[in-house]
Amino acid sequence: MEKRTAGILSPGIQRISALKALLPEFDRLIRLNSLSRMPDAVVGWGLKPTSVRARRYAQKHHLPYIALEDGFLRSLGLGVAGYQPHSLVVDHTGIYYDATRPSDLENWLNDATFDHDELALAERCMTQLRHYRLSKYNHAPDQLPEPLNRGTPGSCVLVVDQTAGDASISFGGASAESFTAMLEAALAEHPNATVLVKVHPDVIAGKKSGHLLKAAQHPRCVLVGNDINPWALFDIVSQVYVVTSQLGFEALLAQVPVTCFGLPFYAAWGLTDDRQACHRRRRTRTLTEVFAAAYLRYARYANPYTGQPSTLEDTLALIADQKRQRDRLSGDWLACGFSSWKRGFIDDFLGAAAKVSHQRQLPKAPVSKRVLVWSSSIDDAFKQRHSGHIDTLWRMEDGFVRSAGLGVDLTRPLSLVIDSKGIYYDPRQPSDLEILLETFDFTPDLLERARHLRERLVGLKLSKYNVPGERELDLPSDRHLVLVPGQVESDASIAAGSPQIRTNQALLEAVRTAHPDAYILYKPHPDVISGARLGLLAADASTLYDAEVGHVDIAALLERVDAVHTMSSLTGFEALLRGRKVYTYGLPFYAGWGLTQDALHCPRRTRRLGLDALVAATLILYPSYVDPATKQLCNVETVVTLLEQAQYRLVKPTWKQQLYRCYRSIVIGRH
Repeated sequence: MEKRTAGILSPGIQRISALKALLPEFDRLIRLNSLSRMPDAVVGWGLKPTSVRARRYAQKHHLPYIALEDGFLRSLGLGVAGYQPHSLVVDHTGIYYDATRPSDLENWLNDATFDHDELALAERCMTQLRHYRLSKYNHAPDQLPEPLNRGTPGSCVLVVDQTAGDASISFGGASAESFTAMLEAALAEHPNATVLVKVHPDVIAGKKSGHLLKAAQHPRCVLVGNDINPWALFDIVSQVYVVTSQLGFEALLAQVPVTCFGLPFYAAWGLTDDRQACHRRRRTRTLTEVFAAAYLRYARYANPYTGQPSTLEDTLALIADQKRQRDRLSGDWLACGFSSWKRGFIDDFLGAAAKVSHQRQLPKAPVSKRVLVWSSSIDDAFKQRHSGHIDTLWRMEDGFVRSAGLGVDLTRPLSLVIDSKGIYYDPRQPSDLEILLETFDFTPDLLERARHLRERLVGLKLSKYNVPGERELDLPSDRHLVLVPGQVESDASIAAGSPQIRTNQALLEAVRTAHPDAYILYKPHPDVISGARLGLLAADASTLYDAEVGHVDIAALLERVDAVHTMSSLTGFEALLRGRKVYTYGLPFYAGWGLTQDALHCPRRTRRLGLDALVAATLILYPSYVDPATKQLCNVETVVTLLEQAQYRLVKPTWKQQLYRCYRSIVIGRH
């Protein structure tokens, strides 16, 4: 196949991190200059002023001009805040907001047929958009200002202003006069309603010009200049009036009637009350068909953190996860007692809406900020010193898909958990994870997502630390194979979660007694092998197991064994993912839900769960994930891809990491 080249004149387009994934029809994307070879096509940013040079270049050299624009589901935050696009529209004919001529989108809506599978996918995605309340940008709070909060739902109508000079206004067959006519119509057609006039925050601040600021003088009009998630407005209005704003299509998704005074892409298909006609638009279309054409066919998706192509469903999941993490952790924080290394990354895990200050010690008196500490620092002495804070502390700990390398080697984590109630490894009190597992309503799409995640983790042979190891195993085929994973005996997870069996040797003794004929494989914890942490066995303990497999890859072991016996190791959870029997001697987070054979009982855990519900809560809902390059919140599927990419780049510990191991072993690990 002949290689094709796209020429670019816009620096902004070149800065799109996933551009190659979004333009797969081109083998090369080059910056055009006087020395460039002639490209096969020229790409530019729609009909914006920045595209003039690109369009002229294409016309001069008789080349196709391909228009790009942000997709209808762009990102969590704004581009000016450093958020790369998750989607682009790519149009070979025109561009969707130019109603003066056809576009690829308009042509599809005039001529295309949509099969059952495509429409079913569109319905699923529309349902998810409604459920997660997502918009083109998702930086604004999903909360109404207090005066609007007191209104009666449905007693208001919404009129949407746009900034002066917006290209979609003139290309949409409208003008400044269209906004005046729209406001007058809304007032006349709803004589008893309050008219909310949504204006851009920059217009209120005087940085940009709008069209409807004078509406504030009308007794029934209320200017809404705050950044607000549009779904919060849809909750309280009975009608939406727009000129060409995309917010009108989102209102249709929210099942709110829409009146159009211009010609946005969704007008003139029988879905809206149109105050002008477009004779090229010949068909009556359903909302599902317009959505399928715009969001599934017209827009393309890519993960900006991995640079790989994506789908609308995966993009919805990623932005919804980012939004959920950000909203949960927004506000003021006081982080206490963190090392300088941890201070380098914990702010990222609290998200862009968090304001974090640091100090070495907890304050003596209660403070208005949420106080965050590293969970393992909360021992009995800590509780005695800070008894007034214990009930309100938030605790932070490593996540379950952590990194490509050991935390003890100061490998920056990809995931952390931030718990408002307790911490997942301490069953003496509830944790946010336990509450999720006990009470959360796991939707079918979330369980399906968890199933795919589980299968992918198993297929990629990923675990918590993803430290490479040997994969060749010579094991007997006629014996019951039992894996006993060692743990760091000084870890808080053992003190809190395994009150009866507290050492690796005691665990091996219990397993050997219960299964005298089993072939027992013992795998010491990686931190213990590295020499940094406490947990080595006594010299005579080798009689308790048949083979020591410390340097064997954990995924390879879990593929071969029949069962795992553990105090509270995460290896038990990883074994469940692979369909192995798991026996617990303590109370790890995954015990007590009907999936394991448990020596102990937790009366708070009353629910019987499927494996995918356990995966959904543990890996999708509970942790926070951060992309190490952008320092932005992401999600578990993104982290799995980053780890998959990192598998090809794993290297030996640096001399600094080796020196730190010695320090840990001598100064810290034995205490």
